[in-house]
Amino acid sequence: MKVVILAGGYGTRLSEETDLRPKPMVEIGGRPILWHIMKIYSYWGFNDFVILTGYKSHVIKDYFLNYYTRYSDITIDMANNTVEIHNHRNEPWKVTMLYTGQDTMTGGRLLRAKAFLNDEPFMLTYGDGLSDINISALLEAHNKSNKTVTVTSVQPQGRFGALSLTDDGAVVSFTEKPKGDGTWINGGFFVMESSVFKYFESGDETILEKEPMQQLALDGQLHAYKHTGFWKSMDTLKDKNDLTSLWTTGMAPWAAWL
Repeated sequence: MKVVILAGGYGTRLSEETDLRPKPMVEIGGRPILWHIMKIYSYWGFNDFVILTGYKSHVIKDYFLNYYTRYSDITIDMANNTVEIHNHRNEPWKVTMLYTGQDTMTGGRLLRAKAFLNDEPFMLTYGDGLSDINISALLEAHNKSNKTVTVTSVQPQGRFGALSLTDDGAVVSFTEKPKGDGTWINGGFFVMESSVFKYFESGDETILEKEPMQQLALDGQLHAYKHTGFWKSMDTLKDKNDLTSLWTTGMAPWAAWL
């Protein structure tokens, strides 16, 4: 089963980093967050990736084109014009990179990948979220649901203290930043049947999270897989620093391959 990764947005809320590179290439502990995401899927046996690029797409393409030399020991003999690679450090990955437009919306990017998905079920996620999700359990839940799409629902760390009040204003309880502020949100890590594309009517302007997802829900074709473990999206510099701290201290919950 192919894994599609959305990696074409501007990442404006992380402009300290994304002025120079697309957000999926922002590094966590010396490796792009995109690499970490791919390692999650690879750990569960999924190694065929389709990366949907846009903004600064060349940075992603250059990274994979030079992957062998970047992470291997090499000898360059300039006199004889030869390069010898030692101690190959590679991954069992097949990586297809598609340029899907600079300003194309999320659904439009996915629609451009349709021809590469062979009318088969596929997985989809965003290029900025990490989790300790059990991909095999997610796939099993999707298959049992008989729905067109399964979305992973998560409860990230809350931002605000929560009050439980009586009608006359008395505070019954106070909880400091409850997970998700009491709600479940879209955490990415989708499984989709190929029939999902009938919901994409606006071409490049299709926003996956609007008309397609809303209509799937109305049609009873959207299933939620609840993940109660670790999940974090890298939206800001603080998020990037928090993830880096977890990685460098050996406490990264998503790194099951270590």
